[in-house]
Amino acid sequence: MAELTPMMRQYFDIKKTCDGILLYRLGDFYEMFYDDAKIASKELDLVLTGRDCGQEERAPMCGIPFHSCESYIAKLVKNGHKVHICEQTEDPKKAKGLVKREIIRTITPGTVIEASMLDEDCNNYIASVYLSAVGVGVCFADITTGEMLATDMTGSNLSAYAMNELGRFLPRETLVNPAAANEEQLMRFLHDNIECGVEEIREADYDPDACMKLVRARFADLDGDAWENHPAVVCAVGALLLYLADTQKSDLSNMDTIQLYHQGQYLELDMNARRNLELFETMRTKEKKGSLLWVLDKTRTAMGARLLRQWMSKPLRNPNQIAQRQKAVGELKEDFVRRSALTDELRQVFDMERLISRIVYGTANCRDLRSMCATLEHVPAIRAELAQCGASMLQVLCSSMDELEDVKTLIKSAIVDDPPFSLREGGFMRAGYSDELDRLRDIASGGKGAIAEIEQREREATGIQKLKVGYNRVFGYYIEVSRQYSDSVPAHYVRKQTLANCERYITDELKQYENTVLQAQERITDLEYQLFTEVREQISAAVHRVQITAQTLAQTDVLCSLAEVADLYNYCCPEVEYSSVIDIRDGRHPVVERMLRDTMFIANDTLLDDRANRVAVITGPNMAGKSTYMRQVALITVMAQMGSFVPAKSARIGIADRVFTRVGASDDLASGQSTFMVEMSEVADILKNATRFSLVILDEIGRGTSTFDGMSIARAVVEFIADPKKLGARTLFATHYHELTALEDLIDGIKNYNIAVKKRGDDITFLRKIVPGGADDSYGIAVAKLAGVPKPVLRRAKQILKELESTAPKIDLHEIADEPEDDQISLMGMQSDEVAEKLRAVNVNTMTPIEALNLVYELQKMVE
Repeated sequence: MAELTPMMRQYFDIKKTCDGILLYRLGDFYEMFYDDAKIASKELDLVLTGRDCGQEERAPMCGIPFHSCESYIAKLVKNGHKVHICEQTEDPKKAKGLVKREIIRTITPGTVIEASMLDEDCNNYIASVYLSAVGVGVCFADITTGEMLATDMTGSNLSAYAMNELGRFLPRETLVNPAAANEEQLMRFLHDNIECGVEEIREADYDPDACMKLVRARFADLDGDAWENHPAVVCAVGALLLYLADTQKSDLSNMDTIQLYHQGQYLELDMNARRNLELFETMRTKEKKGSLLWVLDKTRTAMGARLLRQWMSKPLRNPNQIAQRQKAVGELKEDFVRRSALTDELRQVFDMERLISRIVYGTANCRDLRSMCATLEHVPAIRAELAQCGASMLQVLCSSMDELEDVKTLIKSAIVDDPPFSLREGGFMRAGYSDELDRLRDIASGGKGAIAEIEQREREATGIQKLKVGYNRVFGYYIEVSRQYSDSVPAHYVRKQTLANCERYITDELKQYENTVLQAQERITDLEYQLFTEVREQISAAVHRVQITAQTLAQTDVLCSLAEVADLYNYCCPEVEYSSVIDIRDGRHPVVERMLRDTMFIANDTLLDDRANRVAVITGPNMAGKSTYMRQVALITVMAQMGSFVPAKSARIGIADRVFTRVGASDDLASGQSTFMVEMSEVADILKNATRFSLVILDEIGRGTSTFDGMSIARAVVEFIADPKKLGARTLFATHYHELTALEDLIDGIKNYNIAVKKRGDDITFLRKIVPGGADDSYGIAVAKLAGVPKPVLRRAKQILKELESTAPKIDLHEIADEPEDDQISLMGMQSDEVAEKLRAVNVNTMTPIEALNLVYELQKMVE
């Protein structure tokens, strides 16, 4: 270090305080050195150069322009790097010796605030997970909007609960304490399932007392007693606040409120349900088109688009809250004129949530302020329309909406209509806002008043009435006198230029004025930035008022969107209640009906309850529409509980606590699991976590193994679910095992349904209608024909089928008794007491591999 130049010593002093890539400001560039330079050079495709550092070898170096750094930083962050911004913190012109520098901000995936690095329709969450022996606390924050939420859970299955919440919010970055970092399943979920960056935080940052102090200071308005019973939440929130303060180097004044929610407040949808129901993207293409969000999203603002996602992620479980949304949607659906007026105004609204956050963090430019002003121009009209509405939710939105007249007036008076993008050159403060700025601008622009004053004074002093003061770029300001008056020129005039008809002179006063003009330009740039900063700070003081207005605009946008969809697609208002009944008349799949072009969607009824209709066993051929039917029931339930109208003639929806889906089949090659293992893992999760208030969708259980094994598992699952003493959940169960239709006669609560098929010879037509009763044929060969399988293969298949049907044993489930359960597991159920005695005598810890193999061989012989 002693050999290094002062600048490089400063670089290393700063570098040792951070653990990512350091962008070190030098003039107009952010420079990177040594390993940082090598990494950035490779990932950003930059030329790797070198810089003299005082040592024998030059320091590897590469750099990016500071005024266009966002795209480079975005790429580094996307590739998993933490980026530290090191700025010059004093004016280089005034610095004595080395310019002071320090890290002003750290950028990570969860702390990005630049608009160019964000998806405007999605929140950018950062999460914090605190796991202890007795509970787990989870906190989510979006620093671009100021939103903060937290929840906790005690008891068992803590990691599973944390994963469910993380899957709901899909954070870009997650902080974990050491205990959570040691949970292999949780870490794999974060890395593989939601592709989230993980930051392990030292246990000291989760200190309960320190975290409680931070939390109480930040959320002073929240009842202090609310935190006492949630120690895990306090630790998760406190550690996140500490991390954000450390990375943002600001007071986070846009994050002074938090929503504490609890298990049971929302309809829970795990990752499988969200994926299988294609709520936000399709399973195959991972695109929005073809998802439920694609159908429902008619929002006009980025704020509304994000809020709609949140409503879909967190459907309600309180019928009163749902009814409030429904009444608002219903009124806007019926009043086309008012809805059109609102949507026309909302089209002109910018992203207030993220604008105010950038203003608070000090990264907003003049165009951001003008966007805020442009948005506020439309708030009075939106508020006036809402004031005419009768629905209580719309009335609350109207009364909560702040027109922010003072903020709008401030921006209009301070910032020009079309400001430049950069703050470096000036020219963005409006004339008349600052007397001092106007004076300096007058001087810098040639000072017509001052020049006229000098000109008049010199005419009076010399008696030369045609004397005038001019300017050119060669030698600045001058006094021009006609040749005929050259004898009257005072002695202190210095001749500078001789022309054909006149002489040009300069004076000490003009030179002094010229220096004043040049200094004025520098002063203007500094003063404009100072004034802009003051304006930005004044707007920051109104952050909570702006956030409330932004939230009301977002809710208005979502309600208009749902109303428009309901009107366009002929949706009905469902009756949502605390009951076990799901009664849908002429229900339709909201996405499939929109994707169809030349075919009419066939509507179907659904009846589920906790008595005679607990389980619907649905049989029928592939491609007939079983999966579509089951998904539409789940989607209608989700839509109803988020407050939306639904695609049906009528619907009565009993509140569901969770929706589970087991649809489709795929190998999990990354973890070495087969299709059948994945299927059984998902089934196990459903049977462990479902309640009688859940809605369960099961499609083709038992396909990945032998026919008899698969049928046995399928029957056992149906029996378990249908038994109200064990589960009793409302369930749609699609299967190819036609033998399971016998369960309708054996077990209360099971009803058979099938997809109607019209058959003419070897040809079939799917009628897409769900009718009572079991299917009498799987139509497998007919489906193969529809799929284009060659005729010779079809003929051979028919021959083989005929032979199999004549020789295969007939399975009659009526003859299979449901024996009473014995909770005592006995090895003798497999064979004899000898096997048990043999195993009890074994010391596994001292066995060699060959001895173990020999033992297995002996046990196998004994069983045989």
